[in-house]
Amino acid sequence: MLFSDRVDAGRHLAQRLRHLRGEDVVVVGLPRGGVPVAFEVAQELKARLDVIVVRKLGVPFQPELGFGAIGEGGIRVVNDQVVRLASLTAEQIVTVEAAERAELDRLSQTLRGDRPSVPLAGRTAVVVDDGLATGSTARAACEVVRALGARRVVLAVPVAHPATVASLRHDVDELVCLQTPDSFFAIGEWYADFAQIREEEVAELVAKAADPPPAGTDAGAAAGRSSFDQEVTVQAGRIRLPGHLTIPGQATGVVVFAHGSGSSRHSSRNRLVAGALNQVGLGTLLVDLLTAGEETHRAFVFNIQLLAERLADITIWLRRQPAVGDLPIGYFGASTGAAAALWAAAVGDGPIAAIVSRGGRPDLAGGWLTTVRAPTLLIVGSRDRTVLGLNREAQQHLRCENSLAMVPGATHLFEEPGALDIVAELARDWFTRHFTAAHPTSPVPG
Repeated sequence: MLFSDRVDAGRHLAQRLRHLRGEDVVVVGLPRGGVPVAFEVAQELKARLDVIVVRKLGVPFQPELGFGAIGEGGIRVVNDQVVRLASLTAEQIVTVEAAERAELDRLSQTLRGDRPSVPLAGRTAVVVDDGLATGSTARAACEVVRALGARRVVLAVPVAHPATVASLRHDVDELVCLQTPDSFFAIGEWYADFAQIREEEVAELVAKAADPPPAGTDAGAAAGRSSFDQEVTVQAGRIRLPGHLTIPGQATGVVVFAHGSGSSRHSSRNRLVAGALNQVGLGTLLVDLLTAGEETHRAFVFNIQLLAERLADITIWLRRQPAVGDLPIGYFGASTGAAAALWAAAVGDGPIAAIVSRGGRPDLAGGWLTTVRAPTLLIVGSRDRTVLGLNREAQQHLRCENSLAMVPGATHLFEEPGALDIVAELARDWFTRHFTAAHPTSPVPG
């Protein structure tokens, strides 16, 4: 099949992807040539369109060999095996990453302007390009969208080299390619018109597709009721911290995520849980508890009192946001973030409706455990034996409604297939039940 141009290719590709209609899908196009194709796919699926701006990190003496990739929002994926095999020094890695980061930032600003990226957490991300030769950029894009919390990654292209398709199938959940000709020399030979796409054209398409609501989102937003989904700057005392606030239409409550040591608001695990909560009408705030300078120092990372005070200040800021109003607020804490959540709930201004701990260290909240009043769910992997013992011990000091749920076969990071889905379901049910009790006039999500 010879495509007349990228629009024609996009329309053909969209027909093969119609089985995704009705799912919570975001279509992301690889700039520049992949975006016109992605635009047609998004139109057919009635889905949001965004660009996925990534830069491959190439080995200095062999640039076609990638040792990692970077994406927007500080996402960084590194293949430690390639780093070792290539004997890359820390200085070489920093030099390559700095150059690619500068180009990524320039391209992102040019293509997206001031519009925030479309959140991928908990959603199906359909990564689209106009074709695959080596597939290195597409592989990097798929790694980045998964790091951004996409629940499912679909790679879709009109044409590709058959060997490339075979090599990529294990990197994605689904790969859709219209044709894989044996005599493949270049992508352009399969298009009658393969003219270069200007950056301005890409920006126009992204802007044009910015307004339609995504298919499969909550009914309140689809019906035109108020919703909020933006990057925010949170004032915590005298410190300003970056975050992402999502309030679905007719939300029944808001959950603040307190990440653990070595993590941030970009945690793919927390993003997956947040996406599941958003789907049932719960708002979420993913926020860094430390500044960029603080998070590299152990004295800050494990200072539970400091983290708790920041979380309490963040909650004060959140209650003042018009999109939140009088909605009940809950905490979702992971690792040390769970201790901070319990501590903040004990000392903060205003009631906390519910707390969920994922692989947490509630024992680090110390004497504040006995004064927590918020209903608390402790989720631990059954194979995370040390932390399981610490949670059982901490549970003895809780005087509030509480429960301990074990995820069968899961270890500390819940990396086992399906383990995080169970966490998301447990958290969803706990928050939904207790938010409804705290705010009985709120509609129950369907």
